[in-house]
Amino acid sequence: MKILVVDDEELIRNVIREYLTLEGYEVEEAQNGDEAVKKALENDYSLIIMDIMMPHKDGYQACKEIKAKKDVPFIMLSARSEEYDKLIGFDLGIDDYVTKPFSPKELVARIKAVAKRSFGNGSTYQFDGLIIDDKAHEVMIDNQAISLTPKEYDLLKYFVANKNIALSREQLLTNVWGYDFYGDDRTIDTHVKTLRKNLGNYGNLIKTVRGIGYKFEYKD
Repeated sequence: MKILVVDDEELIRNVIREYLTLEGYEVEEAQNGDEAVKKALENDYSLIIMDIMMPHKDGYQACKEIKAKKDVPFIMLSARSEEYDKLIGFDLGIDDYVTKPFSPKELVARIKAVAKRSFGNGSTYQFDGLIIDDKAHEVMIDNQAISLTPKEYDLLKYFVANKNIALSREQLLTNVWGYDFYGDDRTIDTHVKTLRKNLGNYGNLIKTVRGIGYKFEYKD
């Protein structure tokens, strides 16, 4: 999952980058609204975290320009907590609003919640003959529905949401099973094995990354 962090304060960008990197996210930065728009239109991001109060082009304007071209989730940051400011953001289609100063751990939790909502929004994802219809909660292979357990389905969704990114077993346990899971890495290996089997020829899209974990690999 690749995230763009936009803030004119380097210290804040560094703190967010440090926490997100520890969680296994790929992070890129922009220090103003103009740079954010340029990067967002040239690259694909799973989420954008953007400060509102920035010189030249504020976060609202940058968000508006990006949203006009790309449907990407947003979390806005602001030192102000007035209801009016939040309503402006939500009218633009942002997904969450975090007031400074904030807890980095809380921000990470909000990111995970937004990512989960964004993938589970009724969209359809297609990889040649493999189709994931999230609205119908259905997986099709060559126009034939296949049966997956709820956890296999969640695992497949997480792989697809983080396409082409190497994911550690710990990341998979944390984000698919949750922090309260009591088990070990063999749980991941067992579920990946059965998921691959159920996906038939498309099971080869889930690659083993030696020394790390797994990756859903698909080149558009």
